[in-house]
Amino acid sequence: MENKKKGLNDFYLLWGTQSLSQLGSSITAFSLTLWLYEKTGSALSTASLTICSYFPYVIMSIFAGAISDRFNKKKTMLICDAFAALMTVLVFVLYKADLLLRWHLYAINALLGLMNTIQQPASEVAYSLIIPKEEYQRTGGLQYLSRSLVSIGSPLIASMLYGFAGLDGAILTDLLTFTVAFLSLIFFIRIPEIASENQKEERMLELAKEGIGFLKNNPLVLNVILFMSGVNLIASAFDAVLPALVIPSVRGGNAVLGVVTSCSGVAMVIGSVLATIMPKPKDRVRMIYLTMLFSLGTENFLLALSRNPIVWCAGQILGWIFVPVMSANLNVIMRNSIPIELQGRVYACRNTLQFFTIPIGLLLGGYMVDEICEPFMAAQSADGLMRILFGTGKGSGAALMMFILGVAGILVCLLFRNRLKQYHYTDTEEK
Repeated sequence: MENKKKGLNDFYLLWGTQSLSQLGSSITAFSLTLWLYEKTGSALSTASLTICSYFPYVIMSIFAGAISDRFNKKKTMLICDAFAALMTVLVFVLYKADLLLRWHLYAINALLGLMNTIQQPASEVAYSLIIPKEEYQRTGGLQYLSRSLVSIGSPLIASMLYGFAGLDGAILTDLLTFTVAFLSLIFFIRIPEIASENQKEERMLELAKEGIGFLKNNPLVLNVILFMSGVNLIASAFDAVLPALVIPSVRGGNAVLGVVTSCSGVAMVIGSVLATIMPKPKDRVRMIYLTMLFSLGTENFLLALSRNPIVWCAGQILGWIFVPVMSANLNVIMRNSIPIELQGRVYACRNTLQFFTIPIGLLLGGYMVDEICEPFMAAQSADGLMRILFGTGKGSGAALMMFILGVAGILVCLLFRNRLKQYHYTDTEEK
């Protein structure tokens, strides 16, 4: 009982301080998106910020998991956090010297993505080490609750700070929250070591192969990961399209984008509470599939066919409310299916397979809006059906792309339905 209490106390402190740091980082990221869109007016240029973050994340994840399994989790997290703070300081210096250019942000984001590649599997294993097994679903819901609060707070706070203090206010807030999380991790949080951290004689390539081999021998985990990679393709394209839909709209702008984006966080707060208190479902795999079908089949169409910010907000809420429920069930399957000594390398392989579609989706979404959908809508007749459905002027192409993503999202779910229905994950497998 005492160990369980200590583990939960460490979890609460790690979860709270890291969530605060994530809020600061998200404020900076959102402010940089606003700054870059003001400079370029291009959906692809802003999407490229995230693309640069994800390319090293996807390419290097398999090897980063091997690094994570070989070295101390706490030290790994501290080094990666410190590097991220250093990059934020570099952005601040370039901005104050009036030297900040688009390529600087792309290069810095690529380096941050590389550090996150190493930190993320270490962080996942760290949580597994301090959370009692019977608390996985509840703490998973709490983790998604914090992400939801970050999603609510970061666009609103970033829009306000950017409007009143520019990038200065956003970056200084980021550095302050980093300091709190960094010092807490150094002095107050204990993360146990595991035996594999001392097995330095194993080669990294061999460790990476073990992660791949585990997924090959566990088709349930592999197929759920592949399904989520399809979902991420649609969701990342959506992220690239949303600013291009909202900012140029007559009823849009930076502040409206902040409000609309924060509505996804409101939905995730509600969903996180549901994930925390709801009983175990009879079939976790079916729960994952159904929640994603609902999300992808509602949000995109509501945003595509409306020019009303209230409807945009409603679409965001419907699209995100069940995402924490999905994530909590996915979290239980992963943590209970993967041995603790393999989690770093398996999570890293998961990252490559599940997230490699994110840069593709961002690139595709930005390119489709700038080069295909906007020119296509500009060429339509004033009284034509396409103008009636998707509006006029800049932003109508983004609305068309939203509609395409709605259709594509439903198709992804239907294509994976037959593949997933042969797998079931019930309470019996958790015992």
